[in-house]
Amino acid sequence: MSTTTSHTPPESEGQSDGIAPGAGVRPARLIQNEATTEIPVHLLFRDGPDPVRMPLGPAVVGRRQDTGERPRSGRPVPVRRRPLPETDPELAERPARVLPGAAGLLAGACGLTGALVTTWWAGLLPAPAGRAFGLPAYPGHGLGLAHWAAYAGSGLLGAAGFGGLARGRTGRAWVLGLFGRYRGTVRRTGLLWVNPLLPRRRVDVRLRHWRSEAMPAVDPDGMALRVVVLVVWRVRDTARALLGIDDHETYLRECVEAALARVPVEPAGGARGGTTAAGDALTRLVAEETAPVGVEVFSVQPVRVEYAPEVAAAVHRRRIAALDARQRASMLGSVVDSVEDTVTRLTTRGLVELDDYDRKVLVRDLTVAFCSGRGEPV
Repeated sequence: MSTTTSHTPPESEGQSDGIAPGAGVRPARLIQNEATTEIPVHLLFRDGPDPVRMPLGPAVVGRRQDTGERPRSGRPVPVRRRPLPETDPELAERPARVLPGAAGLLAGACGLTGALVTTWWAGLLPAPAGRAFGLPAYPGHGLGLAHWAAYAGSGLLGAAGFGGLARGRTGRAWVLGLFGRYRGTVRRTGLLWVNPLLPRRRVDVRLRHWRSEAMPAVDPDGMALRVVVLVVWRVRDTARALLGIDDHETYLRECVEAALARVPVEPAGGARGGTTAAGDALTRLVAEETAPVGVEVFSVQPVRVEYAPEVAAAVHRRRIAALDARQRASMLGSVVDSVEDTVTRLTTRGLVELDDYDRKVLVRDLTVAFCSGRGEPV
């Protein structure tokens, strides 16, 4: 087991070498390894009972190269995270107050009935229409102030009843506001009555898939890549997604681009986890950054990874060279094994007796023959 000894400055060596007591605690040299704690070196070679107080810490031994010991594999450097955006804590989704659609229909019908009765009361209803509705003839004296007030009330009631009718659909929601203030979110389905004075903004809350265009990225060796990712996401908090940020879809796209700039992506078939490990890291980063704005990200997975055009040709040549080298090494190993097996059988069975020169000639001829038969140059 290798050990390391820390060095101290010359003026701090040995308390017994002319240094007055009480001049201050000097730093002592230490012996430390993986299995023991730190041992002050001077305690091994002195007889005095005067101890030296040393703060003990974890022992760390740096392994040396080319000494038969393999260096420790360093831990992966964690991805540096950006500060998360801060949103208004009071801006959170809450249900809005709505009524069933039957209430709006009833209010609208009452408004129409009030307008019809007011017209009959003023004597302006035609006789055929009165007979059709079963109303008796009433000789009115024209429109007066009371008639106009009745018309106004009936019109407002009918407009509010029919104007507030809305159809809620599955996977859709309305964000309601009034004078710049958030009033609630409607996620109910079917025929509803919503206050017609409240502006509505429709938002899609379904589970959505977004396939990006080719985005720039790098592999673990720093080579430029073009990566296409598939993002599975949905709007979780409609208030924050629509009111807390300008455009949540654009923000999601920018978060994915920023994550690709920080997470190295390894092409499929690599030894470091490939696209699976990169997808897990991308999902974790993007989900953390989009959660404060009401967007929930389930998966960010690279679906196509290719090298950038400026480095694709060089990488292709390097891969071809590596494959050719492996093929040549495999072929040469099989040829050597075949030559060795042939020469061993010939000499073991006593078919030929070879001296060193004849053995070298036979090995050369067999090697040339086997390589020629495999279609590879010697």
